[in-house]
Amino acid sequence: MAPKVAKGKGKAGKGSKGAEDASVTKRVKVWSTWAMKKAKVVAHYGFIPLIIVIGMNSEPKPQLSQLLSPV
Repeated sequence: MAPKVAKGKGKAGKGSKGAEDASVTKRVKVWSTWAMKKAKVVAHYGFIPLIIVIGMNSEPKPQLSQLLSPV
């Protein structure tokens, strides 16, 4: 019979650093994905109101109907 090779437990200390780095990397990816999804929604629904507010604060001050009309 072939001799059995015992697996050492000493490698756990070296591998834990890599696992921790992978966990941090995964958290950063998840957070950045979440943040980009929220930013997309804010940009989508906030663009037109932002243009209206900027237009209302410019000189000469137009009426809201003048800002919204295509002419």
